[in-house]
Amino acid sequence: MRSSSTVNLKQAGASPGSGAAGSLRHSGFGRVVAGLVVPILILVIWQWIGQSSAMAGVVPTPVQVGRAWYAWIFGNPGMGLNPYQGTWLGNVQYSSLRVLQGFVLAMLLGIPLGLAIGWSRLVSQMIDPMIQGLRPIPITAWLPFSIALFGIRDMGSIFLIFLGGFYAIVVNTTQGARDVERNLVRAASMMGAKPAQMLWRVVLPAAMPSIFTGLRIGLGISWTAVIVSEMVAVKSGLGYVLWDAYYVGRMDIVLADMVSIGLMGFISDRLIVAIEHRVLAWRMLQNH
Repeated sequence: MRSSSTVNLKQAGASPGSGAAGSLRHSGFGRVVAGLVVPILILVIWQWIGQSSAMAGVVPTPVQVGRAWYAWIFGNPGMGLNPYQGTWLGNVQYSSLRVLQGFVLAMLLGIPLGLAIGWSRLVSQMIDPMIQGLRPIPITAWLPFSIALFGIRDMGSIFLIFLGGFYAIVVNTTQGARDVERNLVRAASMMGAKPAQMLWRVVLPAAMPSIFTGLRIGLGISWTAVIVSEMVAVKSGLGYVLWDAYYVGRMDIVLADMVSIGLMGFISDRLIVAIEHRVLAWRMLQNH
């Protein structure tokens, strides 16, 4: 009877794990619930550790961080003794705008250059060694040069963000261009495609999955770069607040700032993923 029911399920196009439980698991609500399990567990453990006698006054609890974050977001600026009160939105806007400017510059230069390096042997021989030589230099090593060149201004931060995103984008785009299926290239050549048409209509679409991987990695590094740069190179933004709060001993603001950075990075990554799904809709259909 057991094997017969299994066969019937298979014949009906269902699996033993399908049904209400399976649909819940694959629904948006099920994914949200599954994604909240670990964060909630971490918060509970964090609250328990923060309330212990050994860590009291050293590590703020999630409740204390939540209160500080609320005042940082919704408080009236200039009211009371809290200098951070009501300044969250402004600092998020400063950091987000710098990330956007630096990341767009990295994208506009990194994608065409990566395509050229991956597709042309001559361009690869001329430029790729320099890219691979500069890529291991960390963002922090560029800080003195940035300050000397641009001073304590936004352009110094944008320059560092550009560097953070550029290498990830150009390397992944290069790999995507190199991995283009040769049968597609031969077919386009047989149909009389010119080099520019080949690059635009064959290489670029085929390299798109790798390009979006580079964009996601580069965007994450860009958020790292903006925090590093704002600690030193400018006097506003989430990075500046993070360092200033640490300096005056406001660890609740430090942790609220860290959560804010993670949240903004997550939202921007989801935007890239949404664009990827829209642009590569043909690939999603092909996989299904």
